[in-house]
Amino acid sequence: MSSTFYDGKTPLAPNTTLVAVDKDKNSSYAFRWAVNHLDNPLVLAVHVKHKDNICSRRYPLDLVTVYEPDEDDVANVFGNLRGLCNRKAVQVKEAVIHESDVVRGIVEFASKNFIHTIVVGAPANKGALSRFIYLGHQTDVPTALLKSAPNFSSVYVISKWKIVSVRSATRAIQHALAPPRTPPRLWQSPPSTPTPSRQPQSKSQPVMHHYPHSEPDMGGTRGISFRDKPMSAGNSPLMGNIFEDTPPHLRHFSMDDCREISMDHNQTTNFSFSSEFSSTSISSSTRDIDAEIRRLKQELQQTIDLYSTACKQAISAKKEAEMMRHLKMEGERRVEAIRMSQEAALAIAEREKARATAAWEMAEDAKKRAELEAQRRRDAELKAAKEAEEKEMALTALAHTDMRCRRYTMEEIEAATEKFNPSRKIGEGGYGSVYKGDLENTPVAIKVLNPEAAQGRKQFQQEVEVLSCIRHPNMVLLLGACPESGCLVYEYMDNGTLEDRLFRKDNSPPMPWRLRFNIAADIATALLFLHQAKPEPIVHRDLKPANILLDRNYVTKIADIGLARLVPQSVVDNVTQYYMTSAAGTFCYIDPEYQQTGILTPKSDVYSLGVVLLQIITAKPAMGLSHHVRRAISKEKFEDMLDPMVFDWPVEKALEFANLALACCELRKKDRPNLATVVLPELNRLREFGR
Repeated sequence: MSSTFYDGKTPLAPNTTLVAVDKDKNSSYAFRWAVNHLDNPLVLAVHVKHKDNICSRRYPLDLVTVYEPDEDDVANVFGNLRGLCNRKAVQVKEAVIHESDVVRGIVEFASKNFIHTIVVGAPANKGALSRFIYLGHQTDVPTALLKSAPNFSSVYVISKWKIVSVRSATRAIQHALAPPRTPPRLWQSPPSTPTPSRQPQSKSQPVMHHYPHSEPDMGGTRGISFRDKPMSAGNSPLMGNIFEDTPPHLRHFSMDDCREISMDHNQTTNFSFSSEFSSTSISSSTRDIDAEIRRLKQELQQTIDLYSTACKQAISAKKEAEMMRHLKMEGERRVEAIRMSQEAALAIAEREKARATAAWEMAEDAKKRAELEAQRRRDAELKAAKEAEEKEMALTALAHTDMRCRRYTMEEIEAATEKFNPSRKIGEGGYGSVYKGDLENTPVAIKVLNPEAAQGRKQFQQEVEVLSCIRHPNMVLLLGACPESGCLVYEYMDNGTLEDRLFRKDNSPPMPWRLRFNIAADIATALLFLHQAKPEPIVHRDLKPANILLDRNYVTKIADIGLARLVPQSVVDNVTQYYMTSAAGTFCYIDPEYQQTGILTPKSDVYSLGVVLLQIITAKPAMGLSHHVRRAISKEKFEDMLDPMVFDWPVEKALEFANLALACCELRKKDRPNLATVVLPELNRLREFGR
């Protein structure tokens, strides 16, 4: 679709659409609507440029001047519309009219060029299409165009691509385009008549004319005409009746038609009769002429009456159609208002329903929270009462325990630790603190139970009972206890815990790989000893580097048997499982299956051993360690996982060590290797390799 300039001189094609455009958005809406919804072959975009210095007098139609759009018009008005001219094959032309009255400029242009359709945007807040005083009333351009546009033009008012008002044409455009028809000449020369033989015809004799009968025409009334002296419409009483009864927009015949129809019998002709004719002939001719004139006048009056009646009926039909249109629009507005009110009521009802539902849900949640809070309070009270009872029972049992190890008094413990001097503290756990002391010139490690930990009393009693009954080179030796203060006296381990040495606490030197293989075999040996204890196997449940101690010669010994459980032999012989009421241990080292099910077996310690073995060769934290090692092996980057502080790793042996540890870390117990037949023999083989 192209856009060109219209010069105002070239005749426009029939069914042309005029779109009044300006800088506002509704002009763009009106233009787009005209292009997409009207099938007229030509769309003419007309912009009326308002000029204050133009005289406000009404110009005749011939003085409407069309200008070519300048750069300002293209930038502000037509530039926005040209972007829309890319979809349909419609010819678009542009024109600018300089006029002080926007409505007058559009109406005169439409009247002069016989515009078929006028499209205008709804009123905007600014610009040339704003409200103004028109015919004594404040109105806007669309309303004024609806009232004053030519009656052969249809007017559409568009707002946001929708029709908000329309006025249809009252007559076809071909009536305005057709030129006035030439009235037939009623005076014609008859064939020459023979003259009497005695009196020859002279040049001054009058010529007799015949009056042909003319049928009435509703499209355009035609009468008789005298070329010698036609009379004006202002002097004809018949013409006065026509213009009084006919509305202005239906007077589509010209003044020449009125002059041709009008006739005055007293001034019709000026015949000269020769004295050669007799008075009888003259009287007969005059009577015939008068009779013909009277007959023609009667026919003309009948035609005028019929035309006037038709005009009145057309006006009445138009008024009725306009009234029906207004009634229809009013009905549509009422229906729309009722629909909107119903939708608003439904929306309010939905909101109220949602609000009530939300309030009910909040009340239910509050009720459930209150019930849960009350249940938690009752559980906490029961738990506190149970813990107090257990604490009292533990203290009573501890005081009457038949200890197989030496008893120390509180005075001896305080003297050995310089009254628990902070400088002598060498460790701390969930049960309490560990101090270095001297008893009988022997360095010892004194574990002091936290008096607030009721569970610690159970661990204290459990550890005393277990360590008093067992002796092994890879188990920490219990030297004695002070039941009154909850203190345990162990042999002192000079090199601290395996955790301190792996992570080089106090900048200690890294352990060589041979020593690490040896420590791994010692741990497995001590663990197998616990699992083979008589009369009942012992499961450690909390095996980790912090509970593995090293003496001055790096001999490995397992400590903290407080969480150990004695598994009945019948259970070990049958299913090697024992169900515990609650899982115990340290996160990342505890058996996942035991944590989920509470079923305790010796293979629960095998899982913890696998995590410890991986830490021995990698010196990395336990969180997700098995996953990282498996991925490194699959990507053939296992060497990157080894402790970088050791430079002479036997990578192949270390890989065998890692695969054994990963087998111990399997999630299911049945997939883990046996400690006695698989794990310990393989670790002893690797220890022998390092010697």
